[in-house]
Amino acid sequence: MTVSAPISPAARLLRGLRRWLPRALLVALIGYLALLASLYPNQERLLFHPQPLPADFSFVGRYAPEQAFEEIRIPVEGAVLDGLLFRQPASRGLVFFLHGNTGNLTTWTTRVDFYRRLGFDLFMLDYRGFGKSGGHIASEAQLHADVRAAWNRIAPDYAGKPVAILGRSLGTGLATRLARDVKPDLLVLVSPYASLLRVAREHYPLVPGALLKYPLESDRLIGAVTSPVLILHGRSDTLIPVDHAEALVTASGGRAELLAVDGAGHDDIQDFAAYRDALAHRLTGLAR
Repeated sequence: MTVSAPISPAARLLRGLRRWLPRALLVALIGYLALLASLYPNQERLLFHPQPLPADFSFVGRYAPEQAFEEIRIPVEGAVLDGLLFRQPASRGLVFFLHGNTGNLTTWTTRVDFYRRLGFDLFMLDYRGFGKSGGHIASEAQLHADVRAAWNRIAPDYAGKPVAILGRSLGTGLATRLARDVKPDLLVLVSPYASLLRVAREHYPLVPGALLKYPLESDRLIGAVTSPVLILHGRSDTLIPVDHAEALVTASGGRAELLAVDGAGHDDIQDFAAYRDALAHRLTGLAR
């Protein structure tokens, strides 16, 4: 009669793992695929955080009495976009401003006086679903087309005057593409990403980049921008670190100028004098 050697706890654990590990891996794989399947159609909800406004909302009374402005409705495929154009009595030029991924025109036009003191008109657009703009964002190509439609509506009135395109956060990718195509006198990128693809990889390293519907690869476009480029970025920005801005300088072939603002984060860079002084200097330089 043969007596079997007792099975050690380690051996029993190993046998258990061999039996259950394939099943656990299958469950984990199914869960991972389910997560990816839910992420793809919900990207817009993750990326864009608009605040809609009622159709009858009025901007009258929100700005200084001496600040003239015009609300402009821009028809695009499947929607009508809402924009505000702030005019100065003796305009020195235009700042075409593309805002970030939250809020609406009421939250982004709180510093109109800055541009008024410089003598520059300011145009700002609400993307689809933001403010009084209709429709909803469905693709990166649609975003670029909408921005170009707004440019085509506004820019012709400023022929012969300096025009700057300014993108903030989300708007920097849109501004870079537009600047490549229309060649403004100045491109300003505030708190930019090198690409949203890179941001996604940093925050969601297990998600394949091929699933991203909005790669917005400024780093692949900025080298083709022939306009002067000013980049303003907070050194304390934790949402989009300043190394994204540094990567854009490199991708531009060193032509872009970077001002990294000490102490500034992602949402408060406009509160720093270094930011305001640099922007004012470059804009007034255009009008000389």
